[in-house]
Amino acid sequence: MDKLKMHSSDLSQQNIAKIRELFPGCVTEARDEATGSLRLAVDFDQLRQELSGHIVEGPQERYRLDWPGKREALALTNAPITKSLRPCREQSVDFDTTQNLFIEGDNLEVLKLLQENYLGKVKMIYIDPPYNTGNDFVYDDDFVESSAAFLERSNQRDDERNRLVANTSANGRFHSNWLSMIYARLRLAKRFLTSDGAVFISIDDNEAGALIKIGREVFGDENFVAQLAVQLNPRGRHLDRFIANTHESVVIFVRDGLNSNCIGGLEKNGRMANEYNRSDSDGVFRLLGLRNRNQSFNPITRPNLYYPLYISPKDSTISLNKDEIFTDEVWPDTPDGTKTCWTWGKEKVAKEGNLLVAEEFRGEWRVFRKDYLNKDGNVAKTMAKSLWIDQDITNDYGRAAVKELFGKAVMDFPKSPALLGRLIEIGSNDGDVVLDFFAGSSSTAHALLTLNASKGFNRKFVMVQLPEATADGSIARNQGYETIADLSMERIRRAGKKVLEGYCHPNWNRDVGFRVLKVDTSNMKDVYYRPDEMNQSDLLDMVDNVKEGRTAEDLLFHVLVDRGVDLTLPIRRETVQGKVVFFVDDNALVACFDRGVTESLVKELAGHKPLHVVFRDSGFVSDAEKINVEQIFRQLSPTTEVKSI
Repeated sequence: MDKLKMHSSDLSQQNIAKIRELFPGCVTEARDEATGSLRLAVDFDQLRQELSGHIVEGPQERYRLDWPGKREALALTNAPITKSLRPCREQSVDFDTTQNLFIEGDNLEVLKLLQENYLGKVKMIYIDPPYNTGNDFVYDDDFVESSAAFLERSNQRDDERNRLVANTSANGRFHSNWLSMIYARLRLAKRFLTSDGAVFISIDDNEAGALIKIGREVFGDENFVAQLAVQLNPRGRHLDRFIANTHESVVIFVRDGLNSNCIGGLEKNGRMANEYNRSDSDGVFRLLGLRNRNQSFNPITRPNLYYPLYISPKDSTISLNKDEIFTDEVWPDTPDGTKTCWTWGKEKVAKEGNLLVAEEFRGEWRVFRKDYLNKDGNVAKTMAKSLWIDQDITNDYGRAAVKELFGKAVMDFPKSPALLGRLIEIGSNDGDVVLDFFAGSSSTAHALLTLNASKGFNRKFVMVQLPEATADGSIARNQGYETIADLSMERIRRAGKKVLEGYCHPNWNRDVGFRVLKVDTSNMKDVYYRPDEMNQSDLLDMVDNVKEGRTAEDLLFHVLVDRGVDLTLPIRRETVQGKVVFFVDDNALVACFDRGVTESLVKELAGHKPLHVVFRDSGFVSDAEKINVEQIFRQLSPTTEVKSI
């Protein structure tokens, strides 16, 4: 017999629960010294590391996943960087109007740069990272250096470090390097997700177990959803040992497992649609048994679902009540007498009983419910299964899709757009943002554009790809593609053109463009960050703190990143009183980085009543004009926030 608590609520456990919401990796299991029972406890060393910019020591044993370099990876994840995103119009498509992004650069740096711009705005993240097979590469994040050293290195103009290194099994940090690489990126990526957001990660058996452990730490145990088995090579790999592997995994985590909108269903079509072999005035349907076949659901565990239904022998109609018409009693029991349950309660039967059908089989009644393929103009959906074996999701189809666009298989193992289309279907909705920061050849963007065109949706993508060199002698290099990023952008261009040539749903906005941004050193001279290292002789050169060669549009995107503004907002460029002025989303932000800005120009811009306005700090004709700017806006547009760069 359970005893009463005889004490007030455990406030410490409630506080720990709140900490777990913010920092799930900092809450673990520990044995209570007084009672000997297991309870939640705070890993204070890990919490200090979360809140610190340097490495914190703490070797205490506890239940967690550990590896050499984990603390360094966490410190580096939290360290700021001073890079910039420079626009590249010549490689973009529909630069001024598109809502899609392609960012060329190290994805760790990109994730840091976009923290404010996409905080809580990404519904779905899909990544296909290196699998750490010993034959591929991992990102060289230099996890042995301090965060201060990393910050200093990130400011240097001529940093030519190779960002990818071979990670062979002979390496003493074979697993540790990979774990640190993926851990840092997932921690940053979590901040991007909406409250109902989800992360999908392709992986093979080599690191699947470790990936799930890391995901549980980053997202929380309760937010692990599934490990899908996806058949990518039905023939199996002949070089495998003992077992010919035919599948890979897609591991799924969500931001909040209590949110029912995180994962959607798949449309009932193709082979599944063949099951719908009946019809009535409401459409095509199939019959599903109303009895729950899971015998763990029974009168003891679900007493509210165990009750009789009554059938009319004349017309097979169903009622909850027995009378002179509804005479035949039916219980949800198996033919051998095992007691189970109905899948519907009495309230649902009373409300939707018109969907129930009774059929007699060998002298016994069976009760079914109608499941429509299409009803009220909406295509019915079904919960995705954990095993995916459709033919069009294999790597053969992935290669065929690339070959169809380029004429040759310029990528070795691209994912099938059909596979990614299904993942996008269950992981996002119309208008959502989909992020892939291991874009590769941009199969994700290809799939998203195809899905948008066919279904009339307007999902948006953000692709991130390192300018990794294509292999010497490869088909891609021979075709003129120097980097994977170049190949990736060209695939999106060709995929967009192909989609527009086919069927286009009338509700689709036909956005096949993408705005290209490239990670570069800061637009600011080093004195902006390290003034203590400047000599007196350098001061005259530092009157303007903007680096030579940086354009007004470079500075505009510097401001957009700094202000956390959507990087796909429409941009209008106008000449006002002889100066170039940028209008972002009409009057959301107005910027002028030209020199020689006068009071007259300032007054004209104030007349637009922008939410934000930005000038170059050294751009005014005189100090007096600069001093008057805030006063002018205070009089003409008091709600405008005035900034300089």
